[in-house]
Amino acid sequence: LVVWCIAVWIPSVALASNSHSSSLFFPQRNLPHSKMSFPPTASASRQHTTRPTTTGTSVLGIVYDKGVLLAADTLLSYGSMAKAQGVPRLKVVSHANCIVGASGEYSDFQAVIDLLERKALEEETSVLSDSLYTSKPMSASQIWNYLRFVMYSKRNKFDPYWNDLVVAGTDSTTGKPFLGMIDKIGTTVQENFIATGYGGYMALPLLREKWRPDLTEGEARALLEDCMKVLFYRDCRASSRIQLAKAEAAGAEASTFIVSDPYDLDMSGGWDAPSFVEAKGDLDGDGGW
Repeated sequence: LVVWCIAVWIPSVALASNSHSSSLFFPQRNLPHSKMSFPPTASASRQHTTRPTTTGTSVLGIVYDKGVLLAADTLLSYGSMAKAQGVPRLKVVSHANCIVGASGEYSDFQAVIDLLERKALEEETSVLSDSLYTSKPMSASQIWNYLRFVMYSKRNKFDPYWNDLVVAGTDSTTGKPFLGMIDKIGTTVQENFIATGYGGYMALPLLREKWRPDLTEGEARALLEDCMKVLFYRDCRASSRIQLAKAEAAGAEASTFIVSDPYDLDMSGGWDAPSFVEAKGDLDGDGGW
C-alpha cells in the first residue's frame, strides 16, 4: 500500500510542478487567442490644432451708411516664412446672410466655415419643413451668436479654434448693418469698426479717428485701403495684395454679398516718404540699400 501511494503521489506532484513552471514562463500558452493580451500600441495621434502653424494676419471691418466692408490680405505665413501669396480669408457663408473673415490658423478657419455651412443648411431646411412657402436663412447676428457658443465650448475643452473671426451682414431684429467679432475664447465685440491681429494696434486708431455714421462706400473703401497700407509697412506678416468684401443691407435682409478678386494696393511712392529717406546716424543716406 505504501509503495502504491508513493507511486501515485510522485507523478502527480511532478505534473503539478511542470504545469506551474510552464505557467510562469508561458502564462498564456493554453488561453484562446481572443483572451490573450498584447502590449499596448502607440497612442493615437492628435487630431486638433495645438498651436497655430499656417496663419493669416489682420482682418479689418467698417460699417458705412448702407452696409459693411471687410478687408484682409491674402498672405499665409508658416512661422516667419511667406508660404502662400493668394489665399482668401473672406468667405460668404452658404445658406446664410453673412460674410466671415478670420485671422489666425487657416485650417481652423476652414473647419469653422464647414461647420457654419452645415448649421445654416440645417436651419434653413428646418424652417422650410415648418413652412411650405418661405425659408429664411440665418442672419449675421445669428451666426455671430452661434459662433460665440462654439468658440467658448471649444475653449472649455482645451481644443480652441485658433482664430479671431469677423462677421458682417445684417441684424435679424433691426435690419441694420451688423459687424461683430469673436476671439478664440468666445469673447464677443459688436462695433462700427473692428480690427483683428496686428491691426488692433496699428489700424484701429485710424478707424476710430476717421469713422462717422454717414460714411459712404467709397470713403469706407479708401479708409480701409489706407489702413492696409499702414499694416503692410509695419506688419512683417502682411502683404500688399488684398481682398475686399461687401455686405449691403436692404431692409430686413442683406441684398448684396460680394468678395472681390485679390488686387495689389498702389504702393508707388510709399517708400519715398521723408521719414524713410532722410539721413540717419550721420550717414550718407539711410544706411540701407
